[in-house]
Amino acid sequence: MTGVISSQQLETMIAQGRITASPAILPEQIQPASLDLRLGSIAYRVRASFLAGESRRVADRLAEFEMHRIDLTDGAVLEKGCVYLVPLMERLDLPKGLTAVTNAKSSTGRLDLLTRTITDGGEEFDRITEGYTGPLYAEICPRSFSVLVRPGMRLNQIRFRNGQAVLSDDKLRALHAQNPLVDGDAVIDQGLGFSVDLRPGTGTLVGYRAKPHTGVIDLDLIGHYAPADYWEEVHAERGHIILDPGAFYILVSREAVHIPPQYAAEMAPYLAMVGEFRVHYAGFFDPGFGHDAAGGAGSRGVLEVRCHEAPFVLEHGQIVGRLVYEQMDQTPDQLYGAGIASNYQGQGLKLSKHFRTG
Repeated sequence: MTGVISSQQLETMIAQGRITASPAILPEQIQPASLDLRLGSIAYRVRASFLAGESRRVADRLAEFEMHRIDLTDGAVLEKGCVYLVPLMERLDLPKGLTAVTNAKSSTGRLDLLTRTITDGGEEFDRITEGYTGPLYAEICPRSFSVLVRPGMRLNQIRFRNGQAVLSDDKLRALHAQNPLVDGDAVIDQGLGFSVDLRPGTGTLVGYRAKPHTGVIDLDLIGHYAPADYWEEVHAERGHIILDPGAFYILVSREAVHIPPQYAAEMAPYLAMVGEFRVHYAGFFDPGFGHDAAGGAGSRGVLEVRCHEAPFVLEHGQIVGRLVYEQMDQTPDQLYGAGIASNYQGQGLKLSKHFRTG
């Protein structure tokens, strides 16, 4: 079989000892096509981001870059602009042929909380080679807000693949023709293109911009914070906005996206040549995102955008990223938004779950 490993297959991997953890993995960590990873009890403040490198252990490199250690047991603040390394509770013992990729969870990305996974012998962030046996570490760099974290918090997630799972453009076009992936024409070029919505159906609110000087966000508090304390509203009167260098924005896709049950997807950046900005992609799109029994109802994709060297005019309908679709090895027993806690099913423009709505 070939494809992304599903929830029931993850349960089998855990039972076989391919994925282990102390304390034991919780049922709620298992998502339709991924497994949430948990922070351990210690954070290491390091001088700089790093990769272990071929044949080297993270623990050995940590000795070179560690500044001090922070006990997370009773909660601790990870400060904006600093880099931390946190050993995760989970370990892997992958068989040959099975690779893994990690990504920040949606709520993590919406807080501009850069979270990447590194491994022993690793030469890339968030990519785990076949046959890897060893620990996992999360590199965390809060970029807009300082955050309060505790052991067991789930900031990133891991997805496993058998072989080549990515759909070619031809297969993606055939899938869209059979089961529409967006509400409208599909722009397919190395994935499904999506654009930014700067002409809302009502009003002029098109997004939010992170305020530069704010309080700490406790990641355990859901629906707690007033958006105005952390975000400025962004309005577009004429279908465009100007992005400021260094600023972080929450925007929304113009398209409503649909992920059928037999597929998963990952957000990837568009060509860098289109402008001096980057869509900060976070989280996987699970099977069932934007799906209902009658077909693809669709859910908007929330865009985390950071502008780089120069102010840049972002226009309504401008393509800013693409969704790379992958075949599932098996259809998951549980789909996104169907009987599980899915915070962003049917979403439009939406901040992370930590902020009050209405």
